[in-house]
Amino acid sequence: METPGVPEGEWAPGELTRALSGQGSARPPKHLWRQPRCPIRIQQRFYSSDPDKSAGRRQQNRGPRRRGLQKSRCSWPTSFHRCFDLENALSRGRSAQDPHVGPGLGQATQAPAQHSQRRESFLYRSDSDYDLLPKAMSRNSSVASDLHGEDMIVTPFAQVLASLRTVRSNVAALAHLQGQRAAKQTTIGSPPPASQPPPPTEDTGQKLALETLDELDWCLDQLEALQTRHSVGDMASSKFKRMLNRELTHLSETSRSGNQVSEYISQTFLDQQAEVELPKGTPKEPSRPMSRISGLQGLPHSASLSAAAVPRFGVQTDQEGQLAKELEDTNKWGLDVFKVAELSGNRPLTAVIFSIFQNRDLLKTFQIPVDTLATYLLTLEGHYHADVAYHNSLHAADVAQSTHVLLAMPALEAVFTDLEVLAAIFASAIHDVDHPGVSNQFLINTNSELALMYNDASVLENHHLAMGFKLLQAENCNIFQSLGPREWLSLRRMVIDIVLATDMSKHMNLLADLKTMVETKKVTSLGVLLLDNYSDRIQVLQNLVHCADLSNPTKPLPLYRQWTDRIMAEFFQQGDRERASGLDISPMCDKHTASVEKSQVGFIDYIAHPLWETWADLVHPDAQGLLDTLEDNREWYLSKIPRSPAEPASPEQGGLDRFQLELTLEEAEEEEEEEERMLAQEASESPGTDLLSPEASSDPGALCLDNQRAGGKPCLDQEGNVVAEPSGS
Repeated sequence: METPGVPEGEWAPGELTRALSGQGSARPPKHLWRQPRCPIRIQQRFYSSDPDKSAGRRQQNRGPRRRGLQKSRCSWPTSFHRCFDLENALSRGRSAQDPHVGPGLGQATQAPAQHSQRRESFLYRSDSDYDLLPKAMSRNSSVASDLHGEDMIVTPFAQVLASLRTVRSNVAALAHLQGQRAAKQTTIGSPPPASQPPPPTEDTGQKLALETLDELDWCLDQLEALQTRHSVGDMASSKFKRMLNRELTHLSETSRSGNQVSEYISQTFLDQQAEVELPKGTPKEPSRPMSRISGLQGLPHSASLSAAAVPRFGVQTDQEGQLAKELEDTNKWGLDVFKVAELSGNRPLTAVIFSIFQNRDLLKTFQIPVDTLATYLLTLEGHYHADVAYHNSLHAADVAQSTHVLLAMPALEAVFTDLEVLAAIFASAIHDVDHPGVSNQFLINTNSELALMYNDASVLENHHLAMGFKLLQAENCNIFQSLGPREWLSLRRMVIDIVLATDMSKHMNLLADLKTMVETKKVTSLGVLLLDNYSDRIQVLQNLVHCADLSNPTKPLPLYRQWTDRIMAEFFQQGDRERASGLDISPMCDKHTASVEKSQVGFIDYIAHPLWETWADLVHPDAQGLLDTLEDNREWYLSKIPRSPAEPASPEQGGLDRFQLELTLEEAEEEEEEEERMLAQEASESPGTDLLSPEASSDPGALCLDNQRAGGKPCLDQEGNVVAEPSGS
């Protein structure tokens, strides 16, 4: 029965209360396909080995009185601890002993696991250098949260909500003070009971009132700065982009390769396009009708199969037994798709998707004929380019299998409908079909037909979608023929939204939206994500597939290294094409200067780690092992970076501790040679330099450069005697 005044698909206030309190059975939200699902429960990240103590802390957090702010749980190097606590942990005018400060950061407790001191991403660093609002300085990184004492709040909208909760708590305390004063006046002359604590002093009330006003001022500043045409997720996206830009600036100053890694991350994941000089004679593709989807090939007659002739995994192979044994790991993280490709006759996508559909019983659920599925998958895989090093059917199979495993995590059990699961797996399978092995920007710079067709907006992603859906129209390829019109339109909408979100230039927006969602629910909904509307549900699915697309660093190291070799080979091939065409070579695409090891450390630090850290918060504790693997892989690549013989700079001097990279030997020698050339040029251009040249004086201590003399410092020999006065003396 519909609730009066409540739109279909939404929860009535009473039902929502019952759902959160666990009393009664609330009506699940209605979806187009009318399959009720369960909410996601965002758990607290307690690191204590004693569950009873953790439960006790949670119970204390729900009390009416706000606990004192505890030491932040951070795992940065020791050189960062003091700076981190001062800038991030405490609000302006607060201290850890303030009894009315909320427990925003949680207690530092060690887990018995090996990675109890796991690093946290740059999202948890101070953003104060870029906050323009005066009150925002007190909210550099975290605001207290009643509900999640172990977690820091970093997204602005969730910070506002948490701050308002603090205001409410303070106002309640002030009201309690007034009540105590009134009671004291009525009972004056009678001594208070021995068990009753002494009433708060006037100073305590004044301090609480001032803190409340500070909280309100900051919230008002933030709310006034909201732009009505943007979502609250844009607040976090803008903040994270500012912070990442600052990190990349530090990285670019470390070395030439560091600058190249910085430019690659900026142009790929921040959608910041560099100015490029295009050559006058840009090669043009053969003209085709714009309405025709380029890349489509005729369906080979042998690809069409009958139901009786379909092999067990959709591919003809003499090693079906070994293939079956390998595919037993389809439900596990880290399936060796390279081995699957070897055993399936280079048809890993067909074998993996076929296995997933069988494991999930999707063939029966959606009445998909087995021969139709096999025919479509073989046709789809045939449109992936085998000569492209990375974005081929191997990558598609890996992303689809990773999506399958992420969907099966306990935290997401029974959350998504069968149609949503089908959409996510199908989107993963087609998300890179007909990829040419070059970037969107390369297609734009070369006036590609695809760039013209899609107006330079998510060029490849739009093309992958068009190809994936167009292939359904081939003979015996429509695997969705049994869907009704409403289900088909719903599935198509979800697939389009998911694949368009694989455009890496949208990475920061996806990350900010997900983190805002997670932190907002922590503050306002007791950690329960209802996902009772399309926007929230598709947002989680988009990030899930995006995580699968960027999952290489979370895989076992032997697999990760193979993926790294492949992506770098593809980058270098694009760089060769750019060099031959007279284009500026894209960052990380110059095989003569790129540093593979530094690129992977930078990719993990600034892209993969923040994303997987946020996903791990959503599904805690299901993804903790993936974070451990991510950290181990980072350490391995970090150890392979050639070190300079010079001592590494301290964090206070060089800031290298943030990225933990030093100059390589080759770079150090290049910079030394460059400095020597510049100094020699300055010396040759100054009068009287020949008197101080090595040929004119055999005493090395008597050599003095003009720039030192011009700086007002006398030149001394080895014994400390003045051999040249400063110029102008």
